[in-house]
Amino acid sequence: MKQLQLLIALDEHKSLHKAAAVLAVTQSAASKALHELEALFDTPLFERSASGMLPNQYGHRVIQYARLLTTDLTLLCEDIAEIQSGRGGRLAIGAIMGAIPAVVVPALDALHADQPHVSVEIVEDTSARMLLQLDEGVLDLVIGRSAVSEQPSKYRYWKLADEPLSVVVGYRHATKSRSHMEMRDLAHCRWVTYPSQMPLRELLEREMDLAGVAMPANTISTASTFVTVALLNQSKDLVSVLPTDIANFFAQHKMLRILPVTLRSPSQTYGIVTRKTGVLSPMAERFIALLTSRTRVSNASYDGGTGVCSARSGHCREAEEPPP
Repeated sequence: MKQLQLLIALDEHKSLHKAAAVLAVTQSAASKALHELEALFDTPLFERSASGMLPNQYGHRVIQYARLLTTDLTLLCEDIAEIQSGRGGRLAIGAIMGAIPAVVVPALDALHADQPHVSVEIVEDTSARMLLQLDEGVLDLVIGRSAVSEQPSKYRYWKLADEPLSVVVGYRHATKSRSHMEMRDLAHCRWVTYPSQMPLRELLEREMDLAGVAMPANTISTASTFVTVALLNQSKDLVSVLPTDIANFFAQHKMLRILPVTLRSPSQTYGIVTRKTGVLSPMAERFIALLTSRTRVSNASYDGGTGVCSARSGHCREAEEPPP
């Protein structure tokens, strides 16, 4: 563990002296540990430069696994401590915002009914950022999209549901209610959008293009659901797109209004994402079973590798974007 922690410290501080200080060991001891690791792999892991000690291609790979192993061991110790204390195990879940109301919350309720002492951590973020935490072992599983990764094949993916979207405004927005609206009817409005290269941002740009409307230059960009809702709720001229389940929740509490705009693009899909190289904890396996039992693909057979599953309703593939 000390050798693994040394690699991580070297990656963070770029200095053997500073890394040794962080680990409270002498510089000579740190140097010896590094040499032992390089001898084990039979290759140098770092290169010296004006910027300090920088990992080479082998070093980057070993550091990646060092972070994963140290995180897994830390979580193992926490799990053992919680079980010994009678509080049960631990589960860390990442979820995109659209999956939380109808998918995550019911499954969590069922999990706590069955395992009342389990400790659960929920991270709500973009799929791309949560996949990084999944890679590092910080999250046990992600409910999101694996195709945003540069290497989607390294994940197991099980489609759960579609994610329909709604166009929303603040409850006191100036736009009057109509029986039907088009995207071009909102050309005068300011938009709260998602950051560039996110699937929902690309979908909005596609909808604008189909409607023959230019994307406004004065947009407000955020990946935060809270920020989006707060901005809309306090403004009379902002408009945005949110997952329909999220939009319905805030509309019921009279914080947002859903506009009668029909989007032309197919709904996004999302599913359960896990590491192919990881071993799921019993608590994660139990949670996945609860998730799949509450979706329309509960009868699917999962291949456990390629991310392809088949169900009575059809076939689903490992994909972020709507099928071509």
